[in-house]
Amino acid sequence: MVDNIIHIALLLVFPPFLLGVINKTKAWFGGRVGAPLLQPYYDLAKLFQKEWVLSTTTTWIFRAGPVVTLACVLLAGLLIPLGRFAAPIGFAGDLILFAYLFGLARFFTTAAALDTGSAFEGMGAAREATFSCLSEPALFFALLVLAKLSGSLMLGDLLRGPLGGFAPTVIAPLVLIAIGLFIVLLAETCRIPVDDPNTHLELTMIHEVMVLDHSGPLLGVILYAAAIKLFVLGSVLLHVLAPVQLATAWLNWPLFLLELSGLAVAVGIVESIMARLQMRHVPYLLVSAVLFCGFSFILLVR
Repeated sequence: MVDNIIHIALLLVFPPFLLGVINKTKAWFGGRVGAPLLQPYYDLAKLFQKEWVLSTTTTWIFRAGPVVTLACVLLAGLLIPLGRFAAPIGFAGDLILFAYLFGLARFFTTAAALDTGSAFEGMGAAREATFSCLSEPALFFALLVLAKLSGSLMLGDLLRGPLGGFAPTVIAPLVLIAIGLFIVLLAETCRIPVDDPNTHLELTMIHEVMVLDHSGPLLGVILYAAAIKLFVLGSVLLHVLAPVQLATAWLNWPLFLLELSGLAVAVGIVESIMARLQMRHVPYLLVSAVLFCGFSFILLVR
């Protein structure tokens, strides 16, 4: 019971801190002091205090999009174990629900963008739908590899792996899916080199162009949901990269948060040393993620 309470508390409170770590890392690479680590919390608080500004041409879909997206990523976060602790919700086959919760969130985000009738937001929705067709297979292949290794279709089991640890012969497949999952994380959370969450150039935007008409609390919900999505996908990646457990149970919570912060630093480093890819090159990156995860699955079943 206590573990579930801590799980929910971390899921609700910690995600914006990861954005602060990324921004701080990018500022350090640029030779700047940068905003405080808690700046994302201040930004969210400011947005939630603003008034609603809604277009008269939009319907309930525009307002429901951010709310449904937030609900989906929160539910996905409840399906993922954090470190050595069990997830609050788990059942056989929950990996399918996990993957399609992101699909449902993406559907409502694109529907809200199309509801505005804006040509720019329609362009972003088309890009989002196209690129998701490449990122979802990579995620499924990665989950299939982990399911094959663990012999279970429950996220809580397949993310922990067998009790005796993985054999040396499966190191190569794990490395391949780790690379693929990292690319998926960058794509799904709209980070460089796939997208730039700080850009305002409509012709080069993917996700951000879909939320141009959102403001105030609705924009705050969108930014909060994006932070939680980074937290959830980062947790999945950490179970592959650093499945470290300590003998003292309570120390595993700070260890997990430290690993997540390290992953955020890695994302910040990638954004600092790489430029955003040209739009026509983004599919090549996502296809490479599919190939990494697909080859990993072939190595196991051959």
